[in-house]
Amino acid sequence: MKNRLLGLFVMLVFFLSLFPISVHADGIIVPEPPICSPGDCLPDLPPLQQLAVRYHHVTVTIKNQIAVTHVDQVFYNSNDWPIEGTYFFPIPQDAVVTNFTLWIDGKPVDGQVLDAIQARLKYEEIVNTLRDPALLEYAGRGAVQAHIFPIPPQGERRVELEYTQVLTADNGLVRFTYPLNTEKFSASPLESVTINVDISSNDEPIRAIYSPTHNIETVTINSNHVKAGYEANNFTPDSDFSLFYSIGQSQAFHLLTYRNPNDPTDPDGFFLLLLAPQPVTASDNNAKDIILVLDHSGSMEGEKFQQAQAAVKFILGHLNREDRFNIVNFSTSVETYASNLRPAQEADIAMDWVSTQSAMGSTDINRALLEAAAMSDGKNPTYVIFLTDGLPTEGITDSQRIIDNLAQNAPQDLRLFVFGVGYEVDTYLLDSLTQEHHGTSTYVRPGERLDEILSTFFAKISTPVLTNLSLDFGELSTYDIFPSQLPDLFAGSQIVVTGRYHKSGTTNITLKGEVNGQTQTFSFHDQVFPKSSTDDSTVALPRLWATRKIGHLLNQIRLNGPAQETIDQIVKISIRYGIVTPYTSYLVTEDMPLGVSEQQRIANDQYSSMATAPAAPVSGAPAIEKAADQGQMAGADSVLPPSEETNKTVKIVGSRTFVKNKDVWVDTAFDPDNMQTNKVPFLSDDYFALSASRPELAAAFSLGSRVIALSDGIAYEIVDSSEPTTPIQIPANITADPGTTIDPGNINPTPAKPISNPLCVSGLLALLPFGLMVYLRRSTPTKPK
Repeated sequence: MKNRLLGLFVMLVFFLSLFPISVHADGIIVPEPPICSPGDCLPDLPPLQQLAVRYHHVTVTIKNQIAVTHVDQVFYNSNDWPIEGTYFFPIPQDAVVTNFTLWIDGKPVDGQVLDAIQARLKYEEIVNTLRDPALLEYAGRGAVQAHIFPIPPQGERRVELEYTQVLTADNGLVRFTYPLNTEKFSASPLESVTINVDISSNDEPIRAIYSPTHNIETVTINSNHVKAGYEANNFTPDSDFSLFYSIGQSQAFHLLTYRNPNDPTDPDGFFLLLLAPQPVTASDNNAKDIILVLDHSGSMEGEKFQQAQAAVKFILGHLNREDRFNIVNFSTSVETYASNLRPAQEADIAMDWVSTQSAMGSTDINRALLEAAAMSDGKNPTYVIFLTDGLPTEGITDSQRIIDNLAQNAPQDLRLFVFGVGYEVDTYLLDSLTQEHHGTSTYVRPGERLDEILSTFFAKISTPVLTNLSLDFGELSTYDIFPSQLPDLFAGSQIVVTGRYHKSGTTNITLKGEVNGQTQTFSFHDQVFPKSSTDDSTVALPRLWATRKIGHLLNQIRLNGPAQETIDQIVKISIRYGIVTPYTSYLVTEDMPLGVSEQQRIANDQYSSMATAPAAPVSGAPAIEKAADQGQMAGADSVLPPSEETNKTVKIVGSRTFVKNKDVWVDTAFDPDNMQTNKVPFLSDDYFALSASRPELAAAFSLGSRVIALSDGIAYEIVDSSEPTTPIQIPANITADPGTTIDPGNINPTPAKPISNPLCVSGLLALLPFGLMVYLRRSTPTKPK
């Protein structure tokens, strides 16, 4: 009987191993079933969350596209018994590792390489034994494993590993991916998560560096050397880390796409453009005009005004040689440094003038802005940096009149950047002004350093290289492009554009911009918007687009008032992409179906409530937080991480969203009003056959034993094995070669290959390295006394 079961298991695993599923997870702790008498076993615990990952530090060095990744992790055993097992991590299919070293507590550890079939045997054995499907995410991957010494109760085990991989460039764009999803496999949030990437190239400059998945900080050492970093504390990562960088002398224009042909509920594609073109006549001395508008009313007195003065001096000290500037100080009255724009060579004199200023009086915002607008003569791009900490209290104080006055008097291409300090600023006024005048609003909360924020901002805009940008997609039908109005391109930066496209096709894209008043045109030929594009590195594009779209819509409501159509869009997009908003907080608080009729009811209720409610305050802490959050969403360059509360009831699997409804994880594309489910018993033959034929279903099934997921417009519901079901039609395999016939009786897995330290494995790549601890055994078969 045992041999028969083993034979069936091997046959099943062979079939399942043929179909790849993206790896989106890392360390797992899988204990063996306890050997004990009834009533004397260990307490029930989540089987895959026996250990906590205390910290996860990653250091990546990429030199001439050869990446060396060093991983440093600490696992913590909070249990009252020791845990022993195997360190286990899956290998992506395209793995080509040239050097791999594994150390545990400073000692080199022997290990072995498993091919995809052998690894699948391990994964499926665990899934069947523990009745926990989380490991389905690893389907189709090989693995490297090594024995772990026992971790004592309340003890730690530190694991370090290093591997090397060769990164390829696609039209000058290099991509690096590091799996960072620990959400399902750590008993508690990680105390510290860091990823530091050092990129250098001997021969070619690095033009752009970007992550769609994480908010990275970048530092440019020189044109051939860039560093990027990400860090978080007390956080449980739930998505892989993707990094793109551009190399070469050619124009940096890169198109990324995502389109799932198996999703009839959302058939249109998503795209992202990474723009960093180099104008022919660009130089480090492209002229610009800087007008600093500084609030020195009485409320600014003290540390705020001192920091403002320091920031103004920093800006004056970092003007380019060809720049011009002026300063407008305002309170009850308005005072200017000079009657017109002055050359950068006068910056030292202006700094002395700034030092003589003090804070006093009221706040005449209207007159200060009109004075600044009148100084622009249209010769150079004009950037007005406006800083205030209060509401208008002098002269014209009505917000709408101030907005209208500036609109009538400001040059069309004036850029207005606003810094609101503290909680007593008018968010409606400031955001409306920047929306009308090609700028952004930044809110400086109490306790944050104004001088640091302002000086960091100016460092980014100090050298404009291309202004007044526009895009033309030719005959291709695109829509919902964000930002809708392209910002200026500055030296050392890039512009990230997201949008949707209808039909697939190849088109020429034209980018126009101005350099020193002269128009330049950049043409990028034969850009492909495909019918199908589901690369793991671009799976974040749908949620990134949805984040920007929702942020834009929320801003429209906040500034222009509620509209039924706008609220309808917010509710539908929020549910589809798992982005919690003020109108869809029920995603994390209530169990309910989320079909079309329910979504419409929620949107109608929200509109009725907002239409009859008094206007929300435009100043104060809540207003500032709302304005800052919505502004961050509208301009997001990476997917915003979910809160810990959201993570309990909303899960993102690839490009799909699942919401927990009672005990069932439900695909938000499922409409209970118009769809019937095909019931599939948990861990049945049909269950594994579906996971083999559809990778997106296998990834969805890994959420738990009760799931409703869609594929090709068909809804599959995983139910308890005791529930009556009818046979289902298994969809044709989308990954096997046509006409291929498999003979399960001829399975002869390749023996595991032993490796020792240093582990050099030619032909493997990008190992998923964090710690997967498998096969853990208790030191005694009975419950600790």
